[in-house]
Order: sequence, then structure tokens, then C-alpha cells
Amino acid sequence: MKHPFAQFKYCPRCGSDKFVEVNEKAKKCESCQFVYYFNPSAAVACVIQDKHNNILVVRRGNEPAKGTLDLPGGFSDMFETAEETARREVKEETGLDLVSLQYLVSLPNIYPYSGFEVHTVDMIFLCKVDSFDGATAGDDASEIVIIPKAELNYEAFGLISIRKAIKILCS
Repeated sequence: MKHPFAQFKYCPRCGSDKFVEVNEKAKKCESCQFVYYFNPSAAVACVIQDKHNNILVVRRGNEPAKGTLDLPGGFSDMFETAEETARREVKEETGLDLVSLQYLVSLPNIYPYSGFEVHTVDMIFLCKVDSFDGATAGDDASEIVIIPKAELNYEAFGLISIRKAIKILCS
């Protein structure tokens, strides 16, 4: 496997091209001695459930995995908690306001973005809403899909970490 920093040639502190691998987690600048540790980006995915045990999922409108099912979610912004990210992303992608959310599990993932592999820790939340009335696909979601929980099929989901989350949810 290619080192995650293979795409980073220059030191982010001084700009030197003497930026070399120390181990699988870090690179060090031989000019200024700066050590940069490669840490994953925070992301969330939301299993949105109504009182009838139906699950709201979205169809991906963009690559990667365009056209496949997904859970609403996305990357955390700076200075944002995972819970704030969940509420913001659900609002952006579905127009819904959450009644409650509960952390379920975290899963490592590699998210391809513009030819770049973003290593993430995906935090999965179980979210409740009173109703799916008024849900509309927004942001990078092309369609809202409502599925009874008992009929969820992890193979219909395009991203590996989301497939794993659906398998855990249905176990």
C-alpha cells in the first residue's frame, strides 16, 4: 500500500522538499525538523429512523459511488462537534430536524475525493425524527429513499464503511 503521505511532497511548515517518511503515521522535514502526523478526518453518518421503524437513506448524487444508497452525513467542520455535524448534515441533505441522536459505532474508512484518498473515522449515529414528511434531497443527495428497517440491504450501499454500519445495524 502506498504511504498516505505519498501525495505530500513539501513540508507544510517551511516548504522544503526534504519531507521524508518516518513511519506509516508521520513524515519529518529534514530542513526544519517538523514532524507531521497523519491523522484521519472526522466524519459522521446518520441512520435516521421514524416511529414506524422506517429508515431514511439518500441516493448519492456525486462520486464516489454516485447513484448508490448512502446514509446522510459528511465531514466535520473545524470547531464542530460530531453531534453538530450530524444535525447540520441531516438538515443540508434532507431538510429534516432531528429529535434525538445516539452514537452507535465508529468505523475507519478511506474516502476517495478528487483523486486523493482521505482517511476518515466515520462516527455512526442513530437519529430519530417524528416524521419523514417534508424531507427533500439536498446538497449532494439526489433522492430520498424510505426503507423499512427489516428490508435494508447493505449491498445497495456504495461506501464500505456505510455497508459495515448497515450490517451492524441489522445484526
